[in-house]
Amino acid sequence: MNRAVTSPSRCAAPLLGELDLHLFAEGRHRELGRVMGAQPMIVDELPGVRFAVWAPNARRLAVVGDFNGWDGRHHVMQLRPEAGIWELFIAGLEVGALYQFEVIDRDGARVLKADPFARRTEVPPGTASIVAAASQSVAPLADRGKRQRREAPIAIYEVHAGSWQRNDFGSGPAPDWDQLAERLVPYVASLNFTHIELMPVMEYPFGGSWGYQPLSLYAPTARYGTPEAFGRFVAACHAADIGVILDWVPAHFPADGHGLRRFDGTALYEHEDPREGYHPDWNTLIYNYGRNEVRGFLIGSALHFIEHYGIDGLRVDAVASMLHRDYSRPTGQWIPNIHGGRENLEGSLLSAS
Repeated sequence: MNRAVTSPSRCAAPLLGELDLHLFAEGRHRELGRVMGAQPMIVDELPGVRFAVWAPNARRLAVVGDFNGWDGRHHVMQLRPEAGIWELFIAGLEVGALYQFEVIDRDGARVLKADPFARRTEVPPGTASIVAAASQSVAPLADRGKRQRREAPIAIYEVHAGSWQRNDFGSGPAPDWDQLAERLVPYVASLNFTHIELMPVMEYPFGGSWGYQPLSLYAPTARYGTPEAFGRFVAACHAADIGVILDWVPAHFPADGHGLRRFDGTALYEHEDPREGYHPDWNTLIYNYGRNEVRGFLIGSALHFIEHYGIDGLRVDAVASMLHRDYSRPTGQWIPNIHGGRENLEGSLLSAS
């Protein structure tokens, strides 16, 4: 199964097109995994990488990495003010390079941030993003419709990839995707399950969360191997006529400093008011679904895994917390909607996007 091309795509100009900017601002861009973040491409016969990141309220952004000594003076980005997107094409940069964004906010504070749209990351506790190979959609699966028809049988085997059949209590190495393809897939098939449901595989900093506090929603966790290895695992499942369902967490994100929290010096992905933007139960931050760009970011993540890895479905986690403003909050600690009710009207927009 075709997963990722190793050569960069050819592009007449390194900058995002006006249509890309317009659709992003409206939250209707459905190819963000191929547009934002680090995208290998060839411009004027020069191979390199184009970077694009949303940070409308920052004073300055730069790309830093192992290729420039993590010095923000070398590769300063340019702002497209109509969409709040910063861009830069770096000629000669190759797949596998480590990078982050150096963000200077309006008060002059400097912070290093991982790429929200990164398609590959360092193994935690490392926090850098990694330039991934250019990706393309998988070929349509002829048997997907057969597995998903209403009258088809369904029996789901739920599994946490990192702890499956381990008795070392986490002291030994976790299995990688190729090992899981070799051992887990035939095991599930022998028990006549029709689907594997993986607990969240989008990259997450805290291992104890088992993936339910993800931070890089476009990158399979590096704990079990490369994105290409994850693609091989999905292909092995399909070869055995087993569908793949992923737990997907668009409800909240952790407050780690290198992540989405106050990404450009302001509450960008989250709400400013903690009564709307903070989960007291989990010590996490709540996405601001009222922002088009945030909804587009989340929907783009779901589509990226469906279209570029060929997964068969998503199980959305913590839905109740997304739909109710008073979720796990006492009286006076939540803000009613515009009609005075407890329903999170903006959260319902995500399902309609």
